[in-house]
Formats: sequence, C-alpha cells, structure tokens
Amino acid sequence: MVSLRSHLVTLLLLQVILLLSHPVKSDDEDKRLLQDINSYRATLNLSALTENDNADCLAGEMADQFKNQPCTNSTGANTVPGTEMQLANYPDLLNHCHLNVSNTRDGVIMPACVPDLVPSLVLANFTGSQYSSYLNDSKYTGAGISSEGDWIVVILTTNTPEGSYATYKSASVVPKAGMLFHLFSLFLGLFLALIS
Repeated sequence: MVSLRSHLVTLLLLQVILLLSHPVKSDDEDKRLLQDINSYRATLNLSALTENDNADCLAGEMADQFKNQPCTNSTGANTVPGTEMQLANYPDLLNHCHLNVSNTRDGVIMPACVPDLVPSLVLANFTGSQYSSYLNDSKYTGAGISSEGDWIVVILTTNTPEGSYATYKSASVVPKAGMLFHLFSLFLGLFLALIS
C-alpha cells in the first residue's frame, strides 16, 4: 500500500511539473515525452528507455498516417488501449523504414490522440491507461516517438532480435562481412601455400 501511494504521489508531481511548463512542438515534444516517460519509469526503479532511430522512423510514418484522423473521445484523448489501429499499408511503412516484421514482433505500438498535444495530457494518456503496463515492463529497453497534428505514436522496443527494430539493411551487412572474411582467409591461405 505504501509503495502504491508513493508511486501515485510521484505521478502527481510529474503531472504538476508538466502543467506548469509550456507546450513544445515536434522533435522537442517527442524528446520531452521520452524524458517524461523515463522519469516515470525511474519512479518504478526501471531503466531508462534509449532512443531507437528505426522505431522513430516507423513512429513518424504511423503518426503521418493518423494526423488527419479526428480525436474521437469527448474527454479529448484517445489511446485505443489494448487494440492496434489497423493500417492497410503497414508493410509499406515497415519497408520505408527498412524494417522487417520479424524484427518488430516483440515491440509494441501505442498511438494516442490528444488535442494540441498538451504535455501533461499526453503523459497521462500513456501512464494512466492500459499502455502503462507496457511502460512498467522492464523488457522494453528502447523507444521511438513521433507526432503529427494531434497524434503521437510511441513504439517500445526490446533488446531481443524480435523486438530490436534493426533494419534489414544493417542485418544484411553481417553475411556480407562474413563472406568477405572467408574470401580473405581463402586468398591468404592460397597465397601462403604458393609462397611455401
């Protein structure tokens, strides 16, 4: 009970700090949300999420898709907790960011719509909804965040191959490097055999 009370007090303090600050837009807004989420996670003794550029790319693509959709909740926030918004062109979005579905399987995508992206409401939308169970989970180690219009998308990543959001271009470098190593070894062996 004491632990729950201390978490609620800390969350309340974060809300007050955010209410007193001025709204920031675009990249600053996204970085600020990551800082706020990390502050929230620190109150739970969880490690900070690191920025994942590949997840940022996908979050940007998804936010761009959502930007013209209205917020549908009369309270001014719509997180669609527990559901994924279906995008027919999701494979194209992955492809644009050079991602493969197998490297995104363990991640979680959390879109939210908050009019004017008021920072305190945005944070509350993630920490006070079903999304909080993901933010409270230590398996998530990285995040990508992007916003467009009234929409903000947070993508949580893991340090596993299935949730790393590693690009398929960077993944293909490993076989090429391995092949080059084997060819070099072969030529070195042939050269040493010839000079012996």
